[in-house]
Amino acid sequence: MSDAAAAGGDIAVSGLAVMGQNLVLNLERNGFHVVVHNRTTSKMTDFVAEHGGKKLIPAVTLEDVVAKLKRPRRILLMVQAGRPVDAVLDALVPLLDIGDIVMDGGNSYFADTERRSRELTQKGLVYMGVGVSGGEEGALWGPSIMPGGAPEGWASVGPMLRAISAKAEEDGQPCVSYIGSGGAGHYVKMVHNGIEYGDMQLIAEAYDILRQVLDLSAAELADIFASWNEGELDSFLIEITSKIFRRTDEESGNPLVDMVLDKAKQKGTGKWTSQNAMDLGAPIPTINSAVTGRIVSALKEERLVSSDRLPGPEPAPYDGDRQELIDATRDALYASKISAYAQGMALLRQASEEYGYGLNLGEIAALWRAGCIIRARFLNHITDAYSRNPSLTNLLLDDQFRAAVTQRLPAWRKVVQIAVARGIPTPAFSASLAYYDSYRSARLPANLIQAQRDFFGAHTYERTDREGIFHSEWE
Repeated sequence: MSDAAAAGGDIAVSGLAVMGQNLVLNLERNGFHVVVHNRTTSKMTDFVAEHGGKKLIPAVTLEDVVAKLKRPRRILLMVQAGRPVDAVLDALVPLLDIGDIVMDGGNSYFADTERRSRELTQKGLVYMGVGVSGGEEGALWGPSIMPGGAPEGWASVGPMLRAISAKAEEDGQPCVSYIGSGGAGHYVKMVHNGIEYGDMQLIAEAYDILRQVLDLSAAELADIFASWNEGELDSFLIEITSKIFRRTDEESGNPLVDMVLDKAKQKGTGKWTSQNAMDLGAPIPTINSAVTGRIVSALKEERLVSSDRLPGPEPAPYDGDRQELIDATRDALYASKISAYAQGMALLRQASEEYGYGLNLGEIAALWRAGCIIRARFLNHITDAYSRNPSLTNLLLDDQFRAAVTQRLPAWRKVVQIAVARGIPTPAFSASLAYYDSYRSARLPANLIQAQRDFFGAHTYERTDREGIFHSEWE
């Protein structure tokens, strides 16, 4: 028996797909003895053999996992969301003692985490939903971590999660903090992913406008996005977009991005964000359009047929200033990004009130500064906005963000108009702008909708000139 095994493991990781493996290596590198387990035993033994000399403790069964851990036991599940999590818990929970801690580090739906938390709490166990963002590289070298659940669980695992998390460049602070009770961690991770959907769709639309209107090459696009990454758009997604444009396909010699089929897949977290926002009555049109955009992209065969049958504007050379359009597209992208984040943060605020999470929105933005997919310089401004006004209802009302959007409004409108005139679909750009225009409107045409509802269904209405609920016989 190794010294590590004799002393007992500090934490166990069950589920050794790439994310699980990399989190194990991250934990081990930071000084923790890790019990490793996988349903398929050979995957676990191969992993341990590949990393001989590291502080890894193999466990063939869940009974082994429990036996080889220090108390209170701390177990991180890295298994597929849904029924697999419940199946592992059904087998694991009877083996545990009061006070043991189980963490779900997968992309579980927050309502499932709420249910599991209630069930395990009744058994005297501590259950935590731990959102982890950063992909494979983040898991290995430092992800952004969003833990929710019982506060006593955070007190036990907090030092460990701080050690393995990403550290923000600006101040070296770990990108992890206690989010809130129940499913709060997984809820915030879900909204993070929804914002990620919106961010990616906006970048894709900016690319499409420049490609179609200006006929820019992949090399030119790479240079443009690289230059954008040096300004206010500085972010992981802009950085990798520039790198994507520089990659050449070895077989054809064409830009590799042009060889990728235009069908975007999804794992469901963006859809969950949209569904939950609908339940709460929170408007997030940019995220909704991004989810819809992926769904439409999957209709490749139908789109091929309709491209020959449904007419659009005749293509024509762009007679404007090329650099002006490039700059306008950058400004439209940044303004749309502000709008998208305003929607996401407003959803978090509303959910915090609905579910009693007590979310600290400025702190959440701070822990997204490094490690996660949406990491960006821009997030510091969000933290600053909530520092100035912790009760801020919408980012668009913050003086700094209001000024940034106001400055870019002409470019934003121009880019959307050019895209519409040329038949280039920009659902996220358009939705972001429409959200801004709707939010700033003192009067919307909803009065007519409510009048229609009262006409056909006697749903009543309120008046602008006096208090009360009214119904009219419209005929």
